[in-house]
Amino acid sequence: MKFRLTTRNWALFALITLAIGLALAGHLPSLGGAEYGLPLMGFGLSTSPFPVNPTLTAIAIGYKNPEADMIAERVLPEVPVAQKFSYTVYGAAQAFTVPDTAVGRKSEPNRVEFGGTLVQDEVLDYGLDDLIPNSDVEAWMAMAKPASGGPLDPRAISAMLLTHLVQIDREIRVANKVFALANYPAANAATLSGTSQWSDYTNSNPVSAIMAALDVCLVRPNKMVIGRLAWTKFRQHPKVVESIKASGAGGVNAQGIVARQAVADLFELEDVLIGGTMYNTAKPGQIPVYGRAWGKHCSLIHSAPQSAQLGMPTYGFTARFGSKVAGDIADPKAGLRGGVIVRSGESLKEVISAPDAGYFFQNATA
Repeated sequence: MKFRLTTRNWALFALITLAIGLALAGHLPSLGGAEYGLPLMGFGLSTSPFPVNPTLTAIAIGYKNPEADMIAERVLPEVPVAQKFSYTVYGAAQAFTVPDTAVGRKSEPNRVEFGGTLVQDEVLDYGLDDLIPNSDVEAWMAMAKPASGGPLDPRAISAMLLTHLVQIDREIRVANKVFALANYPAANAATLSGTSQWSDYTNSNPVSAIMAALDVCLVRPNKMVIGRLAWTKFRQHPKVVESIKASGAGGVNAQGIVARQAVADLFELEDVLIGGTMYNTAKPGQIPVYGRAWGKHCSLIHSAPQSAQLGMPTYGFTARFGSKVAGDIADPKAGLRGGVIVRSGESLKEVISAPDAGYFFQNATA
């Protein structure tokens, strides 16, 4: 029996080919996919232009600088949102202005009205790419690997470094918001200089300054946020040391340096967050100049993710859309054998929602 390639047969042949292709697409990994044990291929079948790689995503979620240095997530806690979100800002006065609540025997109670401003906002995408030649990945695959340890997958190394840089950028953004005079009412901020700075151990008194500041805020702060260099000076201040010694709770070592928990207990705070993240302030290609993301400042803030979700005052929060992601994309034009682009990023928006719930000491130390 002869088979004739009629128009109808061609259509049938095309449908069969498409069905086979779709079936294979569900089983073949994309170039640079999660199945690292398979050789890299010159093509990939994927339902997404950016296939998220579970292995690299785990790295993106888990890789962090030392916990004591990276504090952005604890300063402005995360709240899950959609890409476009809204929140309502209520004036503080309406929560504290008490009208006449007496009600006559046949009269109606006084009526009050509450109002707020609806703020529309949207998360922003932050991420970075790195191109790895296929030859580098193939060389890694060909290496003998011990049962534990051994050479790391170049894609994993890339994902870790990319995630690190994205996190540092977030630290800088949060520090620039929290350590900014514009994000506090005038009555809730003080710019220190000369003898009032806490590095002047003779004339300054950070204990009385902080105690007074805590009482100024409409919502009492529960966290102290302080830059690493300011913290080094603060924890050795004689008046801080004397106050903690007088409390009888301990927390001062033989060198007269106070512990973080002792400071939290002294001021009845939940936590003392010390920002120590460092980054290169020079442009790419220039001699590195390292600086601190968190400057020589100190903020007292009320920060609680539960408050943000329940409509209660919190100094600020981080709106997050989805989770951190990482994956890889085939780049057949890179080099002789092609390559793979590793990507890591996240979708966030840092929001200062209740400035009255914070107090800012600018230039706390010299």
